[in-house]
Amino acid sequence: MHGVVRWRIKDLVAWLHEEFDVNVCETTVSGALKDMGFVKLTTRPRHHGQNEHAPEAFKKASPRNWRPSEPVWVRKHR
Repeated sequence: MHGVVRWRIKDLVAWLHEEFDVNVCETTVSGALKDMGFVKLTTRPRHHGQNEHAPEAFKKASPRNWRPSEPVWVRKHR
C-alpha cells in the first residue's frame, strides 16, 4: 500500500489525477467518501510548544460540592 494512515481529500484528488488521469473536485471526492461510509477525522489543535505531560498534570479532582436545587414551588412559597 502507500504507507499512509490518513488521507487528506486534496491528496486523494492529486492521487486520482496522477494514477488514473482523472480530474475531480474535492467536493465530489468528499461526497463519494461520505456515501461509502467514511467520515472526516480532525485532530485537536495543539500548540507546538506544549509539553505532552502538562494536560494530565493540570487535571484536578474537584470535590463534589454540588447538591440539587430546591423545587420551584418551595422557593415560591417562602
